[in-house]
Amino acid sequence: MSPLSRRDFLRVGMTASAAAGLGLIPLKTHAAENATRPNILFIFSDDHACNAIGAYGSKINQTPNIDRIAREGAVFLNNTCCNSICAPSRAAVLTGKHSHANGQMTNKETFDGAQPTFPKLLQQAGYETALIGKWHLRSDPTGFDYWDVLPGQGKYYNPDFISAEGTRQVFGYNTDVVTDLSIRWMQEQRDPEKPFLLMCQYKAPHRSWMPNSEHLDLYEDETIPEPPNLFDDYSGRTSSIKQNEMTIANHLMMGYDLKVLPPEEGRDADLFPHTSYMQMSPDQKAAWDAAFEPRNEAFKAANLQGDDLVRWKYQRYIKNYLRCIASIDDNIGRLLDYLEWSGQLDNSIVVYSSDQGFYLGEHGMYDKRWMYEESLKMPLVMRWPERIAPGTKIDALTQNIDFAPTFLEAGGVTPPAEMQGESLIPLLQNPDAEWRDAIYYHYYEEGEHNVARHEGVRTERYKLIHFYDANEWEFYDLEEDPYEMQSRYDDPEYAEEVQRLKVVLNDLREQYRVTN
Repeated sequence: MSPLSRRDFLRVGMTASAAAGLGLIPLKTHAAENATRPNILFIFSDDHACNAIGAYGSKINQTPNIDRIAREGAVFLNNTCCNSICAPSRAAVLTGKHSHANGQMTNKETFDGAQPTFPKLLQQAGYETALIGKWHLRSDPTGFDYWDVLPGQGKYYNPDFISAEGTRQVFGYNTDVVTDLSIRWMQEQRDPEKPFLLMCQYKAPHRSWMPNSEHLDLYEDETIPEPPNLFDDYSGRTSSIKQNEMTIANHLMMGYDLKVLPPEEGRDADLFPHTSYMQMSPDQKAAWDAAFEPRNEAFKAANLQGDDLVRWKYQRYIKNYLRCIASIDDNIGRLLDYLEWSGQLDNSIVVYSSDQGFYLGEHGMYDKRWMYEESLKMPLVMRWPERIAPGTKIDALTQNIDFAPTFLEAGGVTPPAEMQGESLIPLLQNPDAEWRDAIYYHYYEEGEHNVARHEGVRTERYKLIHFYDANEWEFYDLEEDPYEMQSRYDDPEYAEEVQRLKVVLNDLREQYRVTN
């Protein structure tokens, strides 16, 4: 059966007669297979901000299928990344270690696949393991019985895939295709006698935010609410943030990001060949052009300036970003439907997360990297009926280094001592269980978006950031200043707390053996 026909089937429902007609047979061994060892479906996207998820209180979109996971399981309200950029976050998830310890400090290194990872250890313990979708770690995946990954960032339309057999192009929209391949693997290609780990990893909603044809008109007649600090002037903070090059006002590209090009330059201008437009079929291009060309002509005729232009850029950016998320949520619904139809949903841990958060106009920015809340926080919702009561909310300071030991413990494997994270299972059973008081963060990459290298700590209420190349410090009281608009580092009222967090920072550096 083709992935397209399977997708259509899973979209219309899981009736037995429909399944028989399409040749799909429910797995027969699921009820008895490794009853104490759950399947693990880890769904991972790229750059999905908590502020664009219903379960986190989104005011700009709806995500019913992600919300279902949270409603029937747990939502982690203070989950963070240790380094807010794609490859380092993915390496931290795999290894349970901070960037300096796993060697993936920026997007430029090649991941060392010889080191212990949770897929490798689960595989050795009898799990069948698969990775489908975005990898972004340069080396070939290790620890997987099956892998089928996008080269680099991958294309939104008709993407290439790399597997052990070589490279091929698959027709369709990236998010749909990754789901098609994931369902095919669960249904046809795995050993049903073994529990499985499937890492289903989407490209979306990573830049350059190209929606599926069926979502091109979504939100078009709406005005998405603006964040209150869209026009942040960065007063009250250090020079480090003032030098950033990721503002909606000045740094979004008209073609690559906003899909508007001067007619005399055509489709080759402004990095457009690096988008998926050049890889579209004639029908896909026709749908795209029909949606965007009239809007672009209206924009050009309006000749917007100043704040009005910034507001237009925000609307164009955020609508395409949210359209990409709509496809993610649709496809998560397909995955849940498949597990439910095949009888495996309640014997599976289903997790949704993203490699970091993202700026949706907060501080006037897009992208990630900074230790400010919008990109420090990463979503984490988890469904596991055996261990998680529906509607559980977890306020503890969790981090992506905790994922690996959690999955290992769930699979009956003792995490190796070198893993620096902690299993989340105690929190699943008791959200008020004793837990860490602070998390450590370190951003290493130089050059991109002119983001200064920095490290810092966050507690329940306070945050201390050190931009060490310039020896600049920022300190925030998140209770009084949740949008981080005013550093209180030099405020005498907070002097004692600043010094305490400096001690915490040094203690965490020692605990995690940070030497750089």
